[in-house]
Amino acid sequence: MKATDLLEKIKTLLSAKVNLAEMILENGTILEAESFATGESVFIKSDDDRVALPIGEYTLEDGRLLIVEEEGIIAEIKEETAEMPAEELAEVEVEVEPESYDTPKAAEQVEDVLQAVVEAIAPEIEKIQQEVAEMKKELEEVKMQYKKKEEMAAQTPAAKPKKHSPEATKTAPTKLATRRPATTMDIVMQKLNNR
Repeated sequence: MKATDLLEKIKTLLSAKVNLAEMILENGTILEAESFATGESVFIKSDDDRVALPIGEYTLEDGRLLIVEEEGIIAEIKEETAEMPAEELAEVEVEVEPESYDTPKAAEQVEDVLQAVVEAIAPEIEKIQQEVAEMKKELEEVKMQYKKKEEMAAQTPAAKPKKHSPEATKTAPTKLATRRPATTMDIVMQKLNNR
């Protein structure tokens, strides 16, 4: 295939317009898709952009339900379902035949299930009770140690705090021993210090 033929095919493909089907939601939003069928891509049409339709259920203008389970992909389109208004639902009476239920058998089944649950839980309950008993013992030991410390603190007299008073205490000047004989300067300094 020649390059010119290839270019011609590309031009025809690029110039071809894809006609998309449009549908309108109940709230007026316009949707676009090649065809509104299961597995097709669906987009929200806005001015210039096309945004993939988020996951959810959407009511179309004609009353059908559009279901999207994967973003931008139609999972199913359901036909309009006949919905009863709430007033009519209140008027509908449901009759239950008491004969349809076998009460003794149901009670036995419930009793069997309860018994199985109790048997399964019983060992765990015993373990928890043992742990609680051990914790109580440890708590009592801690309380006893705390009491002993309090008793010992009460028995020992508190030491009197010492206060510093510089006026009450005068210390004698310390005399440094000298090995050399006192000079005239040493004698003068000593007399000055003894004033």
